Amino acid sequence: MQRLPAPLQKIVDQFSALPGVGPKSALRMALTLLKWPEESVRAFGRDIEGLRSALHICSRCCGLADIDPCPLCTDPKRNAEQLCLVSEWDSLMVMEESGVYRGRYLILGGLLSPLDGIDARSLEIGRLESILREGQVREVILALGSTMEAEATGTYVNSLLTRAFPQISVTRLAQGIPLGSEIKYVDRETLKQSLKYRHSL
Repeated sequence: MQRLPAPLQKIVDQFSALPGVGPKSALRMALTLLKWPEESVRAFGRDIEGLRSALHICSRCCGLADIDPCPLCTDPKRNAEQLCLVSEWDSLMVMEESGVYRGRYLILGGLLSPLDGIDARSLEIGRLESILREGQVREVILALGSTMEAEATGTYVNSLLTRAFPQISVTRLAQGIPLGSEIKYVDRETLKQSLKYRHSL
């Protein structure tokens, strides 16, 4: 196979580093960029360059937004008595798309996984405790999925809250979610039913 010109190969390599993008898909994407008008490609490059500086991590829920705190956290119509814990931002997006949940969120920033070096100090446990100390939250909903890591994280959070915040109920999504799955891959209807029929821990 003919070698790609170095500048093209560099872009293909960059695209290939993205999750779910193989070398062939990366090459198609790079060739598509070459067909775009020059100004469109330059604008695309500027948008990528500005991505990190334009986005903020919400100081409240740890979500991504262009303002801090984010619109979800400043929305007075959200139920401040419910706090839904998710592992990552894309899980929050899926929860929002379901259109069922109207409380607030906290993104933990991962799940407990000792083999990968992720312990409680790596997660937003301190922020969780800080939010709960404010006294508004009455229910913490665990929307972490049903993987082994999710189960370990849920058990840890439940144990922590039972000791430190016994007045707060801890619930989890109903187990209509297939074992071993992640929230971000669950279809909308299954997620709706799981949220509706959540149960106490």
